[in-house]
Amino acid sequence: MKIEQIYTGCIAHAAYYIESDGECAIFDPLRDVQPYLDRANKDQAAIKYVFETHFHADFVSGHLDLMEKTAAKIVFGPTAAPHYAAIIAEDGQFFNLGKIRIQLLHTPGHTMESSTYLIWDEVDKEVAIITGDTLFIGDVGRPDLVQYVNSDITAAFLAKKLFHSLRDKIMTLPDDIIVYPNHGAGSACGKNMSKETIDTLGNQKRTNYALRPDMTEDEFVEEVLKGLTAPPQYFPKNVLMNIQGYELLDDVLGKAKQPFSVFEFKKVTADSEVLILDTRDADVFAKGYIPNSINIGLNGGFAVWVGEMISDLNQKIILVTEPGKEVESLIRLSRVGYDKAIGFLENGFQAWTAAGLKSDTMERIKTNVFDETVVYSDTILLDVRKKSEYESEHLLLSAAIPLNELESQLKELSKEVCYLIYCAGGYRSMIAASLLKKNGFTRVADVIGGYQAIKKVTQLERSNYVCPTSLL
Repeated sequence: MKIEQIYTGCIAHAAYYIESDGECAIFDPLRDVQPYLDRANKDQAAIKYVFETHFHADFVSGHLDLMEKTAAKIVFGPTAAPHYAAIIAEDGQFFNLGKIRIQLLHTPGHTMESSTYLIWDEVDKEVAIITGDTLFIGDVGRPDLVQYVNSDITAAFLAKKLFHSLRDKIMTLPDDIIVYPNHGAGSACGKNMSKETIDTLGNQKRTNYALRPDMTEDEFVEEVLKGLTAPPQYFPKNVLMNIQGYELLDDVLGKAKQPFSVFEFKKVTADSEVLILDTRDADVFAKGYIPNSINIGLNGGFAVWVGEMISDLNQKIILVTEPGKEVESLIRLSRVGYDKAIGFLENGFQAWTAAGLKSDTMERIKTNVFDETVVYSDTILLDVRKKSEYESEHLLLSAAIPLNELESQLKELSKEVCYLIYCAGGYRSMIAASLLKKNGFTRVADVIGGYQAIKKVTQLERSNYVCPTSLL
């Protein structure tokens, strides 16, 4: 038997490949399924099952694409009601895979259909659990996400379900079992996930706050729900896509892999309904970009921030990328359900400048001149980090607008002042700066290196004082 974790860092996602005696199964696949097909081909194994732990919120799963490309059957846990062919398994049901068995344990709590898969090896020993979003390393799944799709199912109700699923189904298993979760640190599906993505169940029983043996149900509910913030706006939309079905990725890419000449690009982007999305790194974007572009770089939390900043999954998007990154950009858009990209600028920004067309630049300041830049009376320090980051530590004179709230507050901001924008390290601040410039703010500058660089050099005070909104 082989068990392999296939991890995708940009969305902190783990899929799993299990093979035994020429048969294999894929658990919680991403929508771009070629890596799983390649892995099965390497072992000359047939994909028999696609096991889903639940209807995912943070990505569009690849179960339908795998079913289309193979003879695999999709499996969900009890209460799941997908709008396509699937096996709805019973609690405790076994599935044979080569010489091993896979047992579905219904573990509601993150969602009602959430299930954990217990792996039994060739000698019928329990060796691993694939836990989805029921149990993470250092954390458990959020019980509050379902309410954004079905308001009748409250977070407290699911938290109680999760308490019993953990104690009645998972914590009763042997300590030497390996825990394979669906996510690691960086995912919005939990609040305290470890950077580690594999552990023993015994160690989790000792170290995971949610598995404390003397914890009461009420204590568990309070602790699990404490500190949760609203999820990214695209989460409920991805859940519905995973329930209702979606267009196959090959078809999406077939329509989106369209190169536009500079002339064609200029013509199509004259339509204000078309969004220019530049996926180059922030430092490259700053040196020159097509006016009215939004920058969300591939080398960061691309899919998550696309999902946060672009509210409509049906938004028409045209890409500007580094040459050779066009298809990767399209695939990563599709992972979170943005299927309406119409194409990309052929040969990228270089083609634009070669045609002699007008471009824009983004002013950036280095931290060694930060203090002297701030002294001007019409300069506002705009901190676009999360509320929790800001409350932990911030510059006394700063104003706080989390990046995912910025667009909704643009009407409250004055275009007569200068904005020095920063986040923790520089990725989010360039997204914010490009958004302001697109919306007619002309005096905008990005702080290189973000807050971590600023606080090493600045003489400005830091405190937990919250900047009054009058400064805006």
